[in-house]
Amino acid sequence: MAGRGSVCGVPRMTSTLRWKPWHSTDCLHDYETTIMKRRKVLFITAWYPLPNNPVFGTFVKEHAKAVQRFDDVVVLHCVGRDQHLPGLWRMEQEAAPTLTEGIPTYRLWERAFPMLQASYVVRLWSVLRAVHCIAEQGFRPDIIHAHVYSVGVAAAVTSKVRRIPLVITEHTSEFPRKIIPRLRIWGARFAFRQAQLVMPVSHRLQQAMEEYGVKARFQVVPNVVDTSLFAPRVDASGPKQGTEILFVGRLDSEHLKGIPYLLGALAQLKQARQDWRLHIVGDGPVRCEYEQMAKDFGLAPHVTFHGMKARHEVAAFMQRADLFVLPSLWENLPCVLIEAMACGLPILSTRVGGIPEMVDDETGVLVTPGNEAALLQGLTHMLDSLDRYDRRAISRKAQRYSYEAVGRSLHAIYEECLRS
Repeated sequence: MAGRGSVCGVPRMTSTLRWKPWHSTDCLHDYETTIMKRRKVLFITAWYPLPNNPVFGTFVKEHAKAVQRFDDVVVLHCVGRDQHLPGLWRMEQEAAPTLTEGIPTYRLWERAFPMLQASYVVRLWSVLRAVHCIAEQGFRPDIIHAHVYSVGVAAAVTSKVRRIPLVITEHTSEFPRKIIPRLRIWGARFAFRQAQLVMPVSHRLQQAMEEYGVKARFQVVPNVVDTSLFAPRVDASGPKQGTEILFVGRLDSEHLKGIPYLLGALAQLKQARQDWRLHIVGDGPVRCEYEQMAKDFGLAPHVTFHGMKARHEVAAFMQRADLFVLPSLWENLPCVLIEAMACGLPILSTRVGGIPEMVDDETGVLVTPGNEAALLQGLTHMLDSLDRYDRRAISRKAQRYSYEAVGRSLHAIYEECLRS
């Protein structure tokens, strides 16, 4: 683990910055003229990439990579309950370099009990013991940064016991979907009240949390993308068979990404024009169902399912495409949309979650979710007007979601919390 020595031979010094919003240009200027002290930040999260599911919670990992630019990070991933554990809890350090990417990562399991209350107590105890063990190994955190309300109570209790400031980032769409059980929302309200700062990834998510009666000091801090990987293409693309439309996402059994509506709209579009191709990148339990749906609609020559792809392959798809479509029924602040914007892609998406906070008239078109007619109208409009979009300008708008921008903002937030 990284120590507290020097950076490039320059001694680390305490920052004298006052906290400012994550998008503040003054904040960026201050950081360019200030040598910062690297803090030790412990992420406690319910979501993080797993060996059998490397895309699970990737947005939390991207936050960790942003923080790593300016601070030292260790991740404690609360994987969940295991009824076969011989003891109350077990912690292992993740060894796979493709999953850690240089960030020390610990997996934590706790014993499952029939009574939910007992399981909550074991979760609290296991997190307390895990943080103690991590500290004994030499990483004594200056601040705890929890992700997702389901670990909030354990993080809040640990914060109080160890007298470490706590901030919480919220990502889940359960708040706007209003599907959180009563017992869990009580715990979430308690955790958010204890935190120095609560950071939903979008203003819409903050509003949904407040509708649940959450009272906290809020500051929106968005998701993060690698803008060095996801960037506009620098060379000419190869031959194409019409305009290339791209979708990237999980093909989930709840159909939350709106693929049935997209295929239905394209079936109608095909009757009027065939100067386009749709590429679907992603996998999930209903992929076969969607492939059959495309065949039934007569779309097989126009729609290609590519399955799961590595991040660098996704970036290549985006750099080649002409239009990105995300017809979701529910979202917060989807990383995939930011990645598409960083590649300079015009966007066709839906007015859900934080998407209207990202997409404006210069970057794309938003339509009503779950509406084939609206999607068809949006597709027709975008295909006819792609030339008016400036891909470089779209990419520049995505720079506020970069590792650099969000990492600087989070460091400033940590400093403010430590001072207060």
